[in-house]
Amino acid sequence: MLVLVAPGQGAQTPGFLTPWLELPGAADRVAAWSDAIGLDLVHYGTEADAEAIRDTAVAQPLLVAAGLLSAAALGEVAPGAVAGHSVGEITAAAFASVLDDTAALRLVRRRGQAMAEAAAVTATGMAALLGGDPEVTLAHLEELGLTPANVNGAGQIVAAGTLEQIDALVADKPEGVRRVVPLKVAGAFHTAHMAPAVAELETAAKELAPADPVVPYVSNRDGSRVATGTEVLERLVGQVANPVRWDLCMETFQELGATALLEVCPGGTLTGLAKRAMPGVKTLALKTPDDLDAARALIAEHSPAAPADSQTA
Repeated sequence: MLVLVAPGQGAQTPGFLTPWLELPGAADRVAAWSDAIGLDLVHYGTEADAEAIRDTAVAQPLLVAAGLLSAAALGEVAPGAVAGHSVGEITAAAFASVLDDTAALRLVRRRGQAMAEAAAVTATGMAALLGGDPEVTLAHLEELGLTPANVNGAGQIVAAGTLEQIDALVADKPEGVRRVVPLKVAGAFHTAHMAPAVAELETAAKELAPADPVVPYVSNRDGSRVATGTEVLERLVGQVANPVRWDLCMETFQELGATALLEVCPGGTLTGLAKRAMPGVKTLALKTPDDLDAARALIAEHSPAAPADSQTA
């Protein structure tokens, strides 16, 4: 059984979209998306520097566009489940046909703008903690007033809070933690600091007409399967101010019988976690079009042919 997953913010790198735009029809598709959301995705995916694409309002739609474009290049896919990490959940919603591509990009454009505005209110950030006992780490974060914004499994927790709190964490890491790595993100995502963005997304969600998922959709709020498009949308709205439980998603993948995990562009982060937390499950990350043949071989081995009415890419 194949799981199709989409990465979250921080996975983008300068120029990462360039080789994908060389595929037939890709440049026209991305140009149309750019017009639909009022953001030059081609420029940001090919020419912009690291600082420009670190901007939350840019990074989020760029990541969703890359995920949709790379999945479309795969051809016919019938995953046994789909999921996304943080903003990748919007990509996954499109994979499950809850939203069409344009609706997903319009929603993520609003999400990125709203979260950027919320992040500008207070100087906040995030840091990854590698290793250690989760219970010890969580207790230490609580003492420092930090939120475990991403519980990723495989020995990784991402803390979020004010920059002063992040500095305190770097100076006083929890017992057993090997490293504390400040992340290049613009704010304390998935915490109470993002509450203003929730109201903006509630308004945006009212303009959408979600369909029910055509394949199992696994929510990173709690790792549960979500059966209705309405609930998927509700979770997408609330998710910006609530922790990501990717550890629980991976547990669900295993319970569903996953034998392979394929991460769309810009892949790497989630496959890395899966290699450590899901032993025996084959993994593959789509980084460039050079990975497409290997990805199609993985799909052929671990996923049945998709019916005509349930294609996800």
